[in-house]
Amino acid sequence: MTQDGVVRAYSDGSAIGNPGPGGYGALLIWNGQEKEFAKGFRNTTNNRMELLGAIVALETLKRPCRVILSTDSQYVVNGIEKGWARKWRANGWRRNKKEMALNPDLWGRLLDAVERHDVQFEWVRGHSGHPENERCDELANTAARTAAVNVDEGFEKGQ
Repeated sequence: MTQDGVVRAYSDGSAIGNPGPGGYGALLIWNGQEKEFAKGFRNTTNNRMELLGAIVALETLKRPCRVILSTDSQYVVNGIEKGWARKWRANGWRRNKKEMALNPDLWGRLLDAVERHDVQFEWVRGHSGHPENERCDELANTAARTAAVNVDEGFEKGQ
């Protein structure tokens, strides 16, 4: 169900072992059409895959759009909606004087994608029967289990 002119985006991420093999799943629905995206990586974290799912959903859109993005990741929703990511970027990716923000490469991409669109984030409870979230979870987990060769360079370089 889409509102006229609104792209509905759904995303999820998964990591087996955390860190370990991981993947993301994303689903776009617009004007009665659906597109799915998924990719797995040999070594990453759940939070990175949650971010990447949202990023791919937004970066895939070819022109600025009004988007409602649903995710079960409070990390992603709060990072944007509470302004944490913008503050971290403004402070050179520092959370405070002692701690660096995690995943600055992906937060930067997400902020850029959000700034290109009119995005409303919507948190949904994971594993609660929400059909689109369940589909993204399935995509992410399948990708994580078949992630033998793809490298999450942002994660592996940071180790």
